[in-house]
Amino acid sequence: MASTVMVLALAALAGCSFQDREKVWEIAGPVFGTAYHIKVVLPDDPQRLENLSSGIEKTLEQVDASMSTWREDSELSSFNRQDDQSDWVPVSRNLYRVLERSLEISEMTGGAFDITVGPLVNLWGFGPDGRPQDTPPDEKLEEVLTRTGYQNLSLRENPPAVKAEPVQYLDLSAIAKGFGVDQVAEYLENEGVSAYLVEIGGEIRVNGRKPDDTAWRLAVEQPTAEGRQVNRIVALHKAAMATSGDYRNYYESQGQRYSHTIDPVTGKPITHSLASVSVITDDCMTADALATAFNVMGFERANALAVKENLAVYFIVRRGDGFETHATPAFLSYIVD
Repeated sequence: MASTVMVLALAALAGCSFQDREKVWEIAGPVFGTAYHIKVVLPDDPQRLENLSSGIEKTLEQVDASMSTWREDSELSSFNRQDDQSDWVPVSRNLYRVLERSLEISEMTGGAFDITVGPLVNLWGFGPDGRPQDTPPDEKLEEVLTRTGYQNLSLRENPPAVKAEPVQYLDLSAIAKGFGVDQVAEYLENEGVSAYLVEIGGEIRVNGRKPDDTAWRLAVEQPTAEGRQVNRIVALHKAAMATSGDYRNYYESQGQRYSHTIDPVTGKPITHSLASVSVITDDCMTADALATAFNVMGFERANALAVKENLAVYFIVRRGDGFETHATPAFLSYIVD
């Protein structure tokens, strides 16, 4: 991991020079193939900020070393390389936590979220192997589909372990970023930081308030590839938010657009009209996974489940040349414009 860049430029109390007054400081750096931006509310204390920066970097390195499919030396890659996974393979407590939550959300969403989808992600060119020369033929898709499925995984809590039959290739890219956010949030709270905003690649968790006693204001983006535009603003003070959409990570081949979001049932990129879905929950790991699952499901199915489970979800749906928006009842209280 590259060294952390710390930006000390966001004083929330402009013109205030009292050392004991709290300000908003930003700590930023690269991680998981993207970047993190963390804001903490603290008095002016360079040594403490330096210590926090180092601790954040170590926390994220631990997550990456455990859950990356892009690193050959990661804990997850070690499992994925095994030719026989039918016996219990010991895993770290954190990896077990993510696997357990993944299977819970797979059950909740009827398989719309599935961490065994890794071979399909790779087949369509969104994994470490890169983009294929041609789109995969139906015969190859059917063959890979017979080898995937979250039901093929089993977990053991004490001591933590996982096994699979047949052999599985696991991909945690739709939940690991959210878990990384949660890990940084837990680290900050353990270090006595009670007001913060943690963001990794668009997945966010906040706590407390800014020095002027206002909530953290977050933007839900308009799902367009041209520039960044705001669709809605939400205010949070103790929650996490994650967004999933098909408008940034995709490619085109022979006039066809292929989204990076793969439907675990069909084995193909999604093609429905749901352009973006944002989910607010207590923890970012859950928000991250649910946003992906709802994006797979499409608006009608996802909205029905979100309302049934009383989840705070915001949908942006393509209609003709424009968009229409839908918020579940639980989401409405967060909207500030």
